[in-house]
Amino acid sequence: MLSVNAFSLSLDDKTLISNLSFDIADGHVLSIMGPSGIGKSSLLHYLSGTLPDTLSATGDAFLNGEALHTKPTQQRKVGLLQQMPLLFPHMSIIENLLFAIPTNIDKHNRQQQAQNSLQRLGMPDKANTLPKTLSGGQQARVALLRTLLSQPDYLLLDEPFSKLDPALRREVREFVLTEIRRANIPTLLVTHDPEDATAMEGEYLELGEMK
Repeated sequence: MLSVNAFSLSLDDKTLISNLSFDIADGHVLSIMGPSGIGKSSLLHYLSGTLPDTLSATGDAFLNGEALHTKPTQQRKVGLLQQMPLLFPHMSIIENLLFAIPTNIDKHNRQQQAQNSLQRLGMPDKANTLPKTLSGGQQARVALLRTLLSQPDYLLLDEPFSKLDPALRREVREFVLTEIRRANIPTLLVTHDPEDATAMEGEYLELGEMK
């Protein structure tokens, strides 16, 4: 379970988020909505340990009862998926997937995990192609599985569907929810789109209503 207690965020003397608390169970998605500039993405930066020095945050974050907010970024085992897939353009699809798999796993098992992921993606014939040859929806799905192959303990989604057209958005949302449940990790989604929250079949919070 991912828990945030009494989180507040400010920029100079302006309070963006005040006293926000929530819990997210394993395999579930909490969606947070609100207008631009309210601090949604900054909340993700706080949870990943990458909050800029220009912002001030207070509060606590815990994963399965262990404090996150006191750990450096490299010790948090967080997965982050953003608006753009950010696949390595010079690497093939399977190379992108292999890059994410922890190096303490032996070569044969790493290769098998990558091949299994290609099967789940429905693109076993795309192993040696470059990301630019894929559609936007395919790139988004590859990016998600690459993130999950790194074996994160929790997942942060920063409007990952916003660049997709409506038909692709529905398809990718379904894929993302299925994979989150398969990985069984707590997930936080920030979005402008109420349909994103509905598709994730979990609770949602509207930050604009908290001010």
